[in-house]
Formats: sequence, structure tokens, C-alpha cells
Amino acid sequence: MDYFAQQAINAVQLGSIYALIALGYSLVYGVLSMINFAHGGVFMAGAFACLLLVSFVALPFVAVLLAVMGITALLGALIERVAYRPLRQAPRVSAVITALGCGLVIENTTLSLSPYSRPMPPLFSSTTFVFGGVAITTLQLLVIGVSVALMVALDFCIRKTSWGIAVRAISCDRATVPLMGVAVDRVITLVFATGAALGGAAGVLYSQAYPVVGAAMGTLIGWKAFVAAVIGGIGNVRGAMLGGYLLGAVEVLTVTVLPSTWRDLVAWSLLLVILIFKPQGLLGCAVQQKV
Repeated sequence: MDYFAQQAINAVQLGSIYALIALGYSLVYGVLSMINFAHGGVFMAGAFACLLLVSFVALPFVAVLLAVMGITALLGALIERVAYRPLRQAPRVSAVITALGCGLVIENTTLSLSPYSRPMPPLFSSTTFVFGGVAITTLQLLVIGVSVALMVALDFCIRKTSWGIAVRAISCDRATVPLMGVAVDRVITLVFATGAALGGAAGVLYSQAYPVVGAAMGTLIGWKAFVAAVIGGIGNVRGAMLGGYLLGAVEVLTVTVLPSTWRDLVAWSLLLVILIFKPQGLLGCAVQQKV
């Protein structure tokens, strides 16, 4: 029993990171009905920005987190300006290809600067608390706590602020919203920046929880977070959170009872099952379009 309780803590930690990244996918899809395939690269850039700050500047955790979120927010806004805004009226495949290109540029730029994986120095010393046979560290509590705080803050902003109302309005009818005085371009840019900031925060937390940083780390983790967003309901903020935690639980449960090589197979299989039986996701709504 203690063993499974320990694995449950690990699942919540991993799921928190997946959920943060998945929110970036869902936010962008909600306003543009497009997937930001450069988002995994943004996550990786956040981890590398954290590594650079820790290596060259002695900053506390909160300062590093805020700095990385600011850097990745600017990167997200740049991606929107370069890859999406000029191509909004073009076929969707054009924006997808451009976003994939942006992701490759980010990855290969990092690869040219640091071709090898590097260990991440800890931002603080972690303490372990033992309850019965279950151990939990202050690092795990921090990862979970920061992730939940950011998700709650985003959910509040989406539901209670004027920006959130504008985001929801654009997701419902982007053509009509400008007639109501909403600056659509500004709102969409802020959506990209917000999603990228959350991806950067996930990069900081992931690099502390699993302290090895490499240029290719964003590829697999980014796709896993995309799976989480689809499972929960792409475009649904709370669905992305649910999908992240569900995927984290499934992966940890898989390596608990099966060889670790089965983890990715089970994750992709879960995606196929969701797409076959509930393609709109667990919290998504089925939509019919008349043509």
C-alpha cells in the first residue's frame, strides 16, 4: 500500500507538469482552432533558460521562475507574430508547417549552443519527509504547489477577467468580436504569451524534478502534453488540467506494474482510445459544423 501511495505522489508531480504544458496547447487551439506545434520547443527553451540563469546568476527560485516565464512569454509572442498572424487566412496546413519549423529552429539553435545533455544544478536544498512508509520531498511539494497555483490563476483569469471574457468570445465567434471593440490581435498575442509562460514554468519545474536538460527534451514531453490536452478536450482549460493528471497517473501506473518500456506505448494507446470513443475529449463538447 505504501508503495502505491508513493507512486501516487510521483503521478501527481508528473501530471502537474503535463497539465501546465497542455494548457498552452488548449489556449491557442481555443482562439485559433490551430495547434502550436512549437510549444514543446518553448518548454525546452524554458528549461535551458533556467540552466543559464542558475549557472551564471545567483538568483532565488521565485526570481528564476518569473524570469523564465517572462523570457518564454516573449518567445511565444514572437512565434505568434512570425508563424501564425501572417497565415491566419491561409490554409491551416501552412501555419502547422511554419510552427513545426519554429520548433525546429528553437531546438537546433539550442543544439548548436549545447550539443550535449547537461545536469541541472538545484535551486535549493530539498528536504524529505517520511509519513509511515511514504516519502515526499519539499521539491515535490513545490512542483505540485506552483503548478496548481498557476492553473488556478489561469482558470480565474479565463472566467473572471475582461481578457478572459475576450478569449472566450473569440473562441466562440472570432469574426464578430472585432465589431464589439475587442482588439483581437492583442488578445491572441497575449494568449500565446500566456501559454508560453506556462510552458516555461513547466520547463523550470521539470528540470528541477528530473535534473537533466537536453535540446531534444521538448519533443517527447511536448507530444505527451499534446496527448494530455486531447484526452481532456483540446481547447478546454480544465480539460487540459484533467488530461495532464490522467496521463501522469497512467504513465506512473504503467511503470509500476509493467516494464518501463511500455510507458510510451500505453500513453499513445490511450490517445487512440479517446479519439475512437470520445474524440472531443473527456470534458470537450461535440460540435457540428454546417456547410
